[in-house]
Amino acid sequence: MSENSHDSGSTPATGPTHAPDLRAWVAPLISTIVTLPMGLVALFIGGLTPMACDSCNGAAADRFDASFTTAWTVLCTGLVLALIVLVATWAVPHQLRHAARRVGLALTAPTVVGVTFVAFMALVDWP
Repeated sequence: MSENSHDSGSTPATGPTHAPDLRAWVAPLISTIVTLPMGLVALFIGGLTPMACDSCNGAAADRFDASFTTAWTVLCTGLVLALIVLVATWAVPHQLRHAARRVGLALTAPTVVGVTFVAFMALVDWP
């Protein structure tokens, strides 16, 4: 028999990477606590943005409306993407071998919100 074989031969040896991660909930929880308020603030500010051009008329209002429509689509799409990444963070299996993936996704969710908000603000043609 070889050194890696088992007596019964039916189950492979499980290493420490297949062990359950007792702290698997920490990264998704911190990401949730940071991402959801950031997303709500971004959505709130994005919703108030049309008031910036209340006194606009003519060409300025047309430019603002056209740019706001595009920017609002980008904001909503980015926030939905951040929510999908946040759900994926919680869905990663709670094993030690997936810890890096879990932390990476947990860091990605608030980053997506931030990048999306910056893109929104840059896309709006301010009066």
